[in-house]
Amino acid sequence: MRLIKEETDKVNVSPKKFAEDCGFEIIYAPEDKEMSLSTMSVSRPGLLLSGFTEYFASSRIQVLGKSEMAYLASLPPEIRAERLESLFSKNIPCLIISRGQKVPREILEAAKESSTPVFRSEGVTAMIINDVTSYLNELLAPTVSMHGILLDIYGTGVMIVGESGIGKSETALELIHRGHRLVSDDLIEFRRVRDDIYGEAPAIIKHMMEIRGLGIIDVKAVYGVGAVKKRKRLELVIGLENWAPEKEYRRVGNPNLNEMILDIPIPKYIIPIMPGRNIAILIEVAVRDFRLKQEGYDTLSEIEKRMEDGHR
Repeated sequence: MRLIKEETDKVNVSPKKFAEDCGFEIIYAPEDKEMSLSTMSVSRPGLLLSGFTEYFASSRIQVLGKSEMAYLASLPPEIRAERLESLFSKNIPCLIISRGQKVPREILEAAKESSTPVFRSEGVTAMIINDVTSYLNELLAPTVSMHGILLDIYGTGVMIVGESGIGKSETALELIHRGHRLVSDDLIEFRRVRDDIYGEAPAIIKHMMEIRGLGIIDVKAVYGVGAVKKRKRLELVIGLENWAPEKEYRRVGNPNLNEMILDIPIPKYIIPIMPGRNIAILIEVAVRDFRLKQEGYDTLSEIEKRMEDGHR
């Protein structure tokens, strides 16, 4: 027999938390034992229950629907017990029974013998698989922590980065004062879900900002619940840097500049800092310009078109 192992980083979660997150009923869960999850795939073990054991993805969560339960019920008791013992001996993370079906005694006995959690859901099998797959995509997604400030500006997830003391927090505070929303200040936890990057604040600093001279402020308490957002998809990075006279800044920006985060390229703008520049307004304009480009409008192309029209 050959077992197929899907090698990914493992995440341990308690059966109680898994049941709460997914809305499942706990039928059996061993005490003080967590589930080890390592793949985003979910399976129905029909082939194994029919006696085919050459290939089996033992790292996947297994779901029993009406067809599997009806098949088990049709088997002689000794064969049914043998097939269930084979299933639970593979060290599967857990078993989910759909449509609120009654849990046979043989399943409970095999689950207890192998210390495998068993859950039940009233949901349809296909929907359970979709929901659990989405849950696993979130839980097992690659993560990284980065320093910066994540804001929701005009509905766009924007991360502001720059050297310490350059004024990121003060600029972010002005943007919040202008009606935009804070996701995280100083440290951002990013998670890649498929081809999108989502950021949120660590629990200990959620809604908090550190402003030099003022200390730590609670943005939610000061500005209200509408000034904060729990989570946001990252779409744009804006880098703040001190104006360098020797450096040439393109007047039309750099359309090919990106920041690589979890192997996903995120468009990036650089805004040089110098006295008299209102950085908050410049960031708002940068976001508006970015959104226009996302919709197909390019300022440089428009200028070139006007120049061509002027020469005709």
